[in-house]
Amino acid sequence: MKYQVENGVLLHAAALTGDVYDFVIKAPGIAKKAQPGQFVHVAVPGKTLRRPISLCGFNAEEGTLRLVFQVRGEGTAILATLQEGATLDLLGPLGHGFPAPKEGQKALYVGGGIGVPPLLQASKAAGENALVCLGFRTASAVILQQDFEQNGATVYLATDDGSLGHHGFAADCAKDLSFDVAYACGPTPMLRAVRDLAKEKGVPCYLSLEERMACGVGACLGCATPLIREDGTKYFGHVCKDGPVFEAGSVDL
Repeated sequence: MKYQVENGVLLHAAALTGDVYDFVIKAPGIAKKAQPGQFVHVAVPGKTLRRPISLCGFNAEEGTLRLVFQVRGEGTAILATLQEGATLDLLGPLGHGFPAPKEGQKALYVGGGIGVPPLLQASKAAGENALVCLGFRTASAVILQQDFEQNGATVYLATDDGSLGHHGFAADCAKDLSFDVAYACGPTPMLRAVRDLAKEKGVPCYLSLEERMACGVGACLGCATPLIREDGTKYFGHVCKDGPVFEAGSVDL
């Protein structure tokens, strides 16, 4: 079994924006096994279903996980009220993550909204060769910009309303950039745009799909998504078990 159940301790809890929260959790067992792009399922007090939250970061030596999540319903609203010192029942690490770029490659990372956090740990592998394009609704919704920059990345911002950075979409910022491999996480239209741009430039592309997952281990079939075999035939796979990261050509968007 690659994943495990672990009782983590909440070391740090803070609000990044009005509805986005930043947790640092002591969970050494999961931290030692984690890979960029994977996720954990967090048990919510008083609720049956766990909530899937992508790993924003992890430190195997310190035994910590970083989770950045948005309040989207009752479950995440309950999590947002937890105080430092609270115990969290975690299941993870789950799913297939991002492959690292080859040494010296320029790597493009495109994230939209709450699809941004999973890219932070992934971009560390590229260091100063990371080109990061982040999209948000408005300037007040921007998160993690400084975190990416502290890792050495060059960051480009886009906002829907033009209040900060490019007036438009995150993928627009990447059109004139030169890169050897692309990674993306966010809304489906953004994933399509990054996929098409990577195909146009003839470089590999990996997409993390944002889907609501219940069990997290492929048992409930609630996150079925259309996939494409090498021969072009289609079938249904599951985001939690087969992903959440897919090679762009293997998923039917």
